[in-house]
Amino acid sequence: MKYLKNYWNDIEKVIKYIPNITRLNGTSILITGATGMVCSTVVEMLFYLNEQGAKITIYLAGRNIKRVKSRFSRFKEGTDYIFVEYDATKASILEINPHYIIHGASNANPSIYMKQPVETMLGNIIGLNTILRLASEKKSKRVLYISSSEVYGTIHENKTYKESDYGVVDILNPRACYPSAKRAGETLCASYSFENDFETVIVRPGHIYGPTITRSDSRASAQFTWSAIAGQDIVMKSAGTQLRSYCYTMDCASAILTVLINGENRNAYNISNKNSIVSIRDLAEAFANYTGIKIVFENPSDAEVSGYNFMSNSSLNAQKLEMLGWKAIFDLKSGVKNTVDYLRE
Repeated sequence: MKYLKNYWNDIEKVIKYIPNITRLNGTSILITGATGMVCSTVVEMLFYLNEQGAKITIYLAGRNIKRVKSRFSRFKEGTDYIFVEYDATKASILEINPHYIIHGASNANPSIYMKQPVETMLGNIIGLNTILRLASEKKSKRVLYISSSEVYGTIHENKTYKESDYGVVDILNPRACYPSAKRAGETLCASYSFENDFETVIVRPGHIYGPTITRSDSRASAQFTWSAIAGQDIVMKSAGTQLRSYCYTMDCASAILTVLINGENRNAYNISNKNSIVSIRDLAEAFANYTGIKIVFENPSDAEVSGYNFMSNSSLNAQKLEMLGWKAIFDLKSGVKNTVDYLRE
């Protein structure tokens, strides 16, 4: 990731919309899934805060220190952050004592769900249990769990979902490995907090896009992004009528820190930009219009269909988050522009 001046300027902008951000000053924070699309942006915000004198001790957990060093090549391990070896698929013991934990380690690649449904479930549940056990033993203040909008399942109503709305998940379909594991993870968070003296909060992001997207990501937004960067036609494998809550990575990261600091114990918060609730086709058109490419349609393979999100509508109501003082500042047009411009650089 090249850190251009405009990128840091954007980070500075969004941080201004995180209420009580100075509460993190002088604390220690463990982040799992630190090289992922969302959490890597959170990490960058913490680096920025430290450059402003916040003195936050940053622990980055992962399986491969080389990947962490590569992702954050501008920063120095042992000085700017401390690497912690951690594998979400295995029970392990972590010898650190963080004030806060952001747990984002999870397979979020739909193409892998159907190939590795067992590993997808265990990675979510076992990995989270390790984190919650650490928080309990070390008397951490708070754990934030990054869940998913897929926990809502199928709801046959044309509305934006509030945190109390739950629909049906076909639990005998292996594709349910992801939403079922996320549902179980949320209950595990609430249960640990109930039995032990530390707090848990949960965020449910909608569909996140931005310049921290990875090459291996098979989600539609990622494929649209890389096609736009390459100047190639966007290939859609459906009519794209499904309604989604899209949110730019930096807005999502600022929402995570907002909930970490200000959220209510054992509560969940939707992350959604009310100015970016559009169809999948609308997102594709936004990328196509900005880069001057075309949209073409192809029939999906059976394997591709099996990995699709069940939900025709996964639009989220973020009023509960907004009441904490959070605000999204990148609409779809500006978010797409920034994504393309940063990646082209």
